[in-house]
Amino acid sequence: MKQKQFVLAIDQGTSSTKTIVFDAAGQAQAKGSAALHTDHFPNGFVEQDPEDIYQNVLLSVRRCLNAFKEKGHDLSEIASCGISNQRETFILWDQQGRPAAPAVVWACKRSTGICESLKTEGQEALIRQKTGLIIDPYFSATKLLWLLENNPDLKKQLEAGELFFGTIDCWLLYKLSGGKHFRTDHTNASRTLLFNIHSLEWDPDILQLWGLDNLRLPEVHPSASDYGQSDFDGLFSEPLPITAMIGDSHAATFGEGCFEPGTAKVTLGTGSSIMMNIGSKPTYSNNNMLTTICWSLPGRVDYAFEGAILACGSTLEWLKNELELFDEPHETEKMAQSVSDNAGVYLIPAFSGLGAPHWQMNRKASIEGMTFGTTKNHMVRAALESIPYQIKDVIEAMKQDIKSALKEIAVNGGMINNQFLIHFLADLLSIRLKTRQNADVSALGAAYLAGLNEGVFTSIDQLAELNGAQTKVILPDINNQRIQHYYEGWKKIISNKKV
Repeated sequence: MKQKQFVLAIDQGTSSTKTIVFDAAGQAQAKGSAALHTDHFPNGFVEQDPEDIYQNVLLSVRRCLNAFKEKGHDLSEIASCGISNQRETFILWDQQGRPAAPAVVWACKRSTGICESLKTEGQEALIRQKTGLIIDPYFSATKLLWLLENNPDLKKQLEAGELFFGTIDCWLLYKLSGGKHFRTDHTNASRTLLFNIHSLEWDPDILQLWGLDNLRLPEVHPSASDYGQSDFDGLFSEPLPITAMIGDSHAATFGEGCFEPGTAKVTLGTGSSIMMNIGSKPTYSNNNMLTTICWSLPGRVDYAFEGAILACGSTLEWLKNELELFDEPHETEKMAQSVSDNAGVYLIPAFSGLGAPHWQMNRKASIEGMTFGTTKNHMVRAALESIPYQIKDVIEAMKQDIKSALKEIAVNGGMINNQFLIHFLADLLSIRLKTRQNADVSALGAAYLAGLNEGVFTSIDQLAELNGAQTKVILPDINNQRIQHYYEGWKKIISNKKV
């Protein structure tokens, strides 16, 4: 039998699933992907089909394995599988694995009214102390409460103890294992508003407060753990161990080598997550940052501050699909570079409200400062600029919390290939940005964790060495003073809390 020196990583995202086989040097050897449909409704609801998500994953895995075999490899060389997933999106299902409702996506705003009621009742301090999060539609449980209020059948299933709840990782594991394993990891559990980040257990007080005592909740394990095995609907002749599950932003933090306090990363995806390792104890932000579990190993849990940005790549998708300003996202780089400045045009991407550190969830998106001289290139530039502006807002808040400046940040995601965006970000933050040739860092983090569990990778120290050999540095232009003027204009508009 050939040596098991490869790890399969599944990165199930909001708009697609990517599957990658990594070798023992952390290099991608085969890839497969499949686009995933999302339903966006005018009332702010965002949903996906649970069965579509599962089939989408299988299609992505099949394409990746075919590419792996075409390179002359055998599937027996793959040691294990790690799964990273879109966070906060959740699914309800029954004992037979049949979905009881559509998957409610993290960007869905249906629970805005419920959140306001819970805050009015004075619950936010309790929730933040126990979970590290704020009461917000972004997180799973408030949308679950909305479903239960508006669907009597779901309420009956809950009361009968027949309603299973899980984030996407949990749903995939349940399906892949034929219902044998109902498990999730610390990071995904910590994004639901139901998990106590101190005791590392589902919080009984919150469950009782919200009438969820009878909800079927998964076992919670470290991110690297034995999660069972699967033949992936016959794609493998022998079941493959699943040895890691982790939320995608947390996976990217691990993949970027954020192993020590003060190390941070920015993920540029559909949304964006800025996450900084704060060590082995949860502490709380005075500047609207979230406290969350960063990643975990058996016997070790690292915590993080996080600033969540709700609209990043999705802003460009809206410009492409609804305004038809360009055909492909890569065109935006030259469009933005074709105008010499922003001409006072700002796009406020509050399509699902504004996330950290503002948390203006009732705010609507807007385009400010347009004149008859405004062109589509100005609008595209404004959309790209909105991403660094939001990141700067979060970084400034984090700096106040840790009372020191960050020297460098690791940046990942497909959008790092946009040279206008990445250099604008470096100049705006005035710090070094670390990037890597492999943009699929969430998948890499899942692979690292799965491989640690199976011995493909030997230690955290080895992973740090692998990372150091694979990164490049983008230096800021410290003479670019005009960019700070642009940022002042952004702050002025943001401070006007339009709804």
